This record gives sequence, C-alpha cells and structure tokens, in this order.
Amino acid sequence: MVDPARALILAAAVSLLLVLVFWPGIGVLARWQRTRLNTRRILIEDALKHLYDYEYQQLTATHRSLAGALSISGDEAARLLEGLQSLELLRAQGEHLVLTDDGRAYALRVIRMHRLWERYLADETGVNETEWHHQAEVKEHQLTPEQADALAVRMGNPSYDPHGDPIPTATGEIPVKRGIALTKLQPYEHAEVVHIEDEPDVVYAQLVAQDIHPGIHIRMISIDKDKVQLEADGIENALAPIIAANVTVVPVDRTETIERHEATLADLPLGGSGRVVAISRACRGPQRRRMMDLGILPGTTITAEMRGIGGDPTAYMIRGATIALRMNQAKMIHIQRNEEKAG
Repeated sequence: MVDPARALILAAAVSLLLVLVFWPGIGVLARWQRTRLNTRRILIEDALKHLYDYEYQQLTATHRSLAGALSISGDEAARLLEGLQSLELLRAQGEHLVLTDDGRAYALRVIRMHRLWERYLADETGVNETEWHHQAEVKEHQLTPEQADALAVRMGNPSYDPHGDPIPTATGEIPVKRGIALTKLQPYEHAEVVHIEDEPDVVYAQLVAQDIHPGIHIRMISIDKDKVQLEADGIENALAPIIAANVTVVPVDRTETIERHEATLADLPLGGSGRVVAISRACRGPQRRRMMDLGILPGTTITAEMRGIGGDPTAYMIRGATIALRMNQAKMIHIQRNEEKAG
C-alpha cells in the first residue's frame, strides 16, 4: 500500500518540476527557447555582416567564405544560407551570394551598432584598444536601433570608428571606401593613415605596439619583400609586409606633413616653449579628457621648466600651473615651437 504522505510529496515534487520546466516566460524550456532563438539571431546577423563586408570590399562572398568567417561547418553554413533566403535577406547567383535590399539594411544596422560601440569605448572609457572589437562584437547584438541612435547623439554623431571604418547613418548611408594599402606607397612618399584593420588579433596587436593609428602621418623610407621601413610622426618603424598591408593610407603633400608634425612637446628643451597645435588621435578617452582639463588645448603656450632624474617626467608650465607629464604623454601633444627660447 502506498504511503499517502509519500505520494503527496511525490506529486508536489512532480508539479514543481513541471512548473520549473514549462512555466511560460521563466521556465527552463522558455529560457532554452530564448537562448536558441538568440543564438540563431546572432548567427544570422554575423552572416549578414560578413556578406556586406565582402560586398563593400568588392569581393565575392561564397558558401565557403561564410563557413570560414563564422567558424562553422559546411553543412551548418548551407542551412544558414537556406534560412537567409527564406527570410528574403539573401539571394544566390550560382555560387555567389548577394544581399537583398532588406538584407543590406539589416547588415548596416548591426554594423552601425558595432562601430558606434567601438567609438564609445575609445572615447568614453579606459578599455584597452585591443578589447574594443571583441566587446563590440557582443554589444552589437544587444543594442536596439533606438539605443544606437541615442548613443550616436551623445557622441556628436561620429562618422568613423576608432579604426577608421565609416559608421553607417541611421538611414543606412555610408561613405565609399577610400585610400590605398600602405604597401602601395613608393619610397619618399608621404601619407596619412585613414584605417587599420582590427583583425586578426595578432596583426592588430603589432600595429598597436608600433603606435600606428588613424590620423598619424607617415613617410615611406624603403620597401621590399621582407620589410617595410617607414617614419611615423618622426619615429622610424619597421613592419613586415603582411602587417603593413592591414594599414590604409591617403597620400598627402610633403609640406603638409612637415607643417603638421614639426615637433611634439617632448622635443622642447628646458626653457623652450611652444604653442599647442593638436593632440594626437592616439590619445583617447579619459587620458584625452584629462589633458584638456589641464588646459592643453590648441593655442595654449607651454614651457618646459625642469626634468626628473633620468629625464622623465618633465615639468611644464601650462596656464600658470606647473604640471608633470611623462615622455609618452608629451609625445602626443603636437606643437609649433616659439622662435625665442629662454636660457
């Protein structure tokens, strides 16, 4: 004979289990279904980004390129492509994959969220630049278009992300690709960096280590199959050609480069002074705001007063206050030297 108390406990346990599994909205099944749907949505959005990226670069996207970009099997890529076609986001032309108007608009919304978030991380936070892309890869799937628009307004509707990639507008407008690969420059030519590729990580890390970033002016010294020798803001660097190919530049007139980067604050001798021309674009986020709060703005005259033991840091007179800056900070402040120097 079954113990009534035990039967009651068993029935209650079964009822609780059913509630935990099947309760609408919060049950295990509901959560699993949401996770599955979110995973599928992320996969769709990543696929659309890949297809648009190939289109923007005037390359041909294929079943194989999609599988490689998303690190999925060929079978998974085939099922994904079938789903995109059923949603009328994609059409196939033989082996070539072409976005529909709806697919292109969807891709641009995701790309806009990604690049706005990278711009936010660069300008408003202290997150290391090697992490911008990875954090934006997650956030792009979480922001709503309304949140993206609010973020853009907060930042003054920026046109480019910190790597030099154009940020699509809310209506899907985007500038055409500009510039040439750094490896296309001839010896003695001058150029401005307008874009650096942030993938793969190992390549981007080397560019970061060499302080190559959008806005920097360079002069090609020499180039061969083994090495690219260049001068970036007065500092000589050597890059492997495969690394240099990830940098896009726009050629500029030699006199423009010389005038823009005549000197940095680090070049001032003790007693020397100069007028701030610009703060390097490599100086971002809290560090840039701190410099501006200290009065380091275009037009400010700064005098080098004394140096610490070993030559670093240096104390500068800035708007009536003595402020110590380290060498790496002073190198980010471009100046026009005054003709007369004290001492």
